[in-house]
Amino acid sequence: MPKKKTGARKKAENRREREKQIRASRANIDLAKHPCNASMECDKCQRRQKNRAFCYFCNSVQKLPICAQCGKTKCMMKSSDCVIKHAGVYSTGLAMVGAICDFCEAWVCHGRKCLSTHACVCPLADAECIECERGVWDHGGRIFACSFCHNFLCEDDQFEHQASCQVLEAETFKCVSCNRLGQHSCLRCKACFCDDHVRSKVFKQEKGKEPPCPKCGHETQQTKDLSMSTRSLKFGRQTGGEDADGASGYDAYWKNLSSGKAGDAVDREDEYDEYEAEDDEDDDEGRKDSDTETTDVFSNLNLGRTYASGYAHYEEPED
Repeated sequence: MPKKKTGARKKAENRREREKQIRASRANIDLAKHPCNASMECDKCQRRQKNRAFCYFCNSVQKLPICAQCGKTKCMMKSSDCVIKHAGVYSTGLAMVGAICDFCEAWVCHGRKCLSTHACVCPLADAECIECERGVWDHGGRIFACSFCHNFLCEDDQFEHQASCQVLEAETFKCVSCNRLGQHSCLRCKACFCDDHVRSKVFKQEKGKEPPCPKCGHETQQTKDLSMSTRSLKFGRQTGGEDADGASGYDAYWKNLSSGKAGDAVDREDEYDEYEAEDDEDDDEGRKDSDTETTDVFSNLNLGRTYASGYAHYEEPED
């Protein structure tokens, strides 16, 4: 029989478990709360932007730089961690700066720990927006992560992307490998998997977490816990095809519709021209017939000697 745990042993184990969770949570800081992604207001142009070494809009240097790793704006010199020694003097501004991060474009203070670790653990190292494919240096906004597929998003596309991220590529919720209903959904691959086909030999499942996607390794989620929707085909969508341009692929539909209307208009114009030509021919034939009829009526009529017959100056003979 194992020994019964005492109260002190239980408290010690619970404390160790809490400390382990605290250390793990320190490593997994939310992207929106990280100092390198903090919100900053320029001193000169007063425009909101991400924490930067230079203003994205006017390229001015800020009076109080924020460290991209620890988030401090003043070095108090309470420890010997500083690379530059300033005994008894508080350093602010550029006197506190030690480097500029190549990834997040923010200042890093002259602390040894920040200088040696930030470039390796910078959360914005490969922060390229999944929608517009812009990096940190290409726009002035902050960087966010999608709540479903965990891809990077810029400040302009975050709401539109997350509104449409829970849409599957398939037309049903069935597993991509069999005909059964998929209980696990990967929002990066936009596909569902059943309990058998979600198992992967390449990606290992961690204890206490959902199984990873067998295609990309992204952590799957229960389909019943999500407000998932499938792809739907609207009117005119089938005519667009894969190479359709314009919004939602309806450009080809409207082009076909407009070309059909134009063809009908051209046909109507041709019919109208033919009708006018037939009317002209009928008018010409009618005029000819009327002329011939009038000539036939007055052909046997004898008016005697008239001006038209050459007797303009004549005198009647006296009897």
